[in-house]
Amino acid sequence: MSTPRTRTVLVTGGGGTGRTTVAAATALAAARRGRRTLLLSAEDPGLLAELFGVDAGVGTVPDGGREVAPGLRIARIDSGAAFRARAVSLQERARSALDLLGAEPLDDDELAEPPGADAFALLGAVRAAHAAGAASGHDLLVVDMPPVEQAVRTLALPEQARRWLRRLLPPERQAARALRPVLAQLAGVPMPARSLYEAAGRLDRDLAAVQALIEAPGTTVRLVTEPGPAAVRALRAARAGLALHGLALDAVVANRLLPAGSPDPWLADLASRQQEALKALLEECPADAVTVCELPHLGRSPGGVDDLAELAERVAPVPADAGAGGPAREPWTVEDRLAADGVLLWRLPLPGATRESLTLVRRGDEVVVTTGPFRRVLPLPAALRRCAVAGARLAGGELSVRFVPEPGMWPERD
Repeated sequence: MSTPRTRTVLVTGGGGTGRTTVAAATALAAARRGRRTLLLSAEDPGLLAELFGVDAGVGTVPDGGREVAPGLRIARIDSGAAFRARAVSLQERARSALDLLGAEPLDDDELAEPPGADAFALLGAVRAAHAAGAASGHDLLVVDMPPVEQAVRTLALPEQARRWLRRLLPPERQAARALRPVLAQLAGVPMPARSLYEAAGRLDRDLAAVQALIEAPGTTVRLVTEPGPAAVRALRAARAGLALHGLALDAVVANRLLPAGSPDPWLADLASRQQEALKALLEECPADAVTVCELPHLGRSPGGVDDLAELAERVAPVPADAGAGGPAREPWTVEDRLAADGVLLWRLPLPGATRESLTLVRRGDEVVVTTGPFRRVLPLPAALRRCAVAGARLAGGELSVRFVPEPGMWPERD
C-alpha cells in the first residue's frame, strides 16, 4: 500500500489538559508556516467556533471543512450522523432479506448512537480526510483525539478487529467454497455463506486502509499534560501504551504553566509545584528522544485567533519530513546470542513501562503483552516460534524476552 501524502499529527493527553486548544494551536502554527492544514475534531461545534473566534459552526470532512485562518480549515466529526448513515446504508443493502423476514426497517430518526460508535466515526473521518487531502490539497492533518487511554484503544482498533476477523472467518477457507456443499453434508451443519466472506473481505480492506494511515511514517502523536503531581505517572503510562502499539511520539506539551515569581503566595506555591513536575517531565523525556514544549497559562480560556497565535508561537513545530520527530515504527529486533548464551533475545522498547504494570503471556505463536490499561497481541517472529520463553527483563525502557530453542526443532550446529 502506498505511503499517504498527507502528514498526520494526533493530539491526545489526559482529560481536561487542553487537548483541543493544543491541537488548534498546532494547526494554526503549521498554517502560518505555510502548511495547508486541516484540523479534525469531535468537539462541540459551538466551542470550536468560540475557540477560533468565528460566528458560525464548523464544516465537515465531505465539504472540506470551514476556513478559519489562511491555510487552515476545520472540520467536525459527527459520530451520531456517521452511525445513522452507515445503519441506513446497511438496511438498504439487506432490504431483500428484511422483506423476506417481514422485518420493518428503522427510520433515520429512530437510530440512537451506540457505545463505541465514536471510535469508528473518528477512524472513518481520518481516512476520509486523507482522501479529501489528495483532492483538495491539504498536506497536514491535525486530529483532536479523545483522552489518551481511549485514543490508544481507538488507534489499535483496526489491527485488533482484523485479527478477530481472521480468527472467526479464516480467509483460507474460501478456497474450499467449491466443496462447501460436500463439506456441509459431511459436517451436518450449513457452511458460512459466500456473502459473509465477501462482507468480511470488504471490512478487512477498509480496516487495512485505516491501519496503514495510523502506521504510516508520517503519523505521529503529541501528548498534552498539565504539570502536577500525577502528570509524570500519567505520562509514563501513556508513553508505554503508545510504544506498545508502535505509535511514534513527536512531542510532549506542558500546558497552562503559571508564571514564576508571583507576589501571591498561593500562586507562587502552585507555580513552584508546576516547575517541579516540569523538571520531572524533562527527565522522563530526554531531549534527543522527545521534544518537550512549554505553553503558558493565558489567565483566561483561549478564544479567538489572537489567543491561539500566542500559543502557536511556542508550540513545537511539525517536522516537514515524514518520520521525523519520532522513533521508527515497531523497532523490535531479535538478537542472536545462541553461540554465547544459548538464547535469542526479542527486544521491545517500552519507555515508561513499570514491572508492576507489565505482564507477558505466550499463546501459541503469539505473545500477549499488557502494560497498565493497554494490551496488544503480538505475532512472534518466525525464528521464535520454534523456541520456548526462558524469561524476561525490563530495564532502561526496554523489554527483553529470552527464548531458548525447542529440542528437535532447530538444526544441529557444528
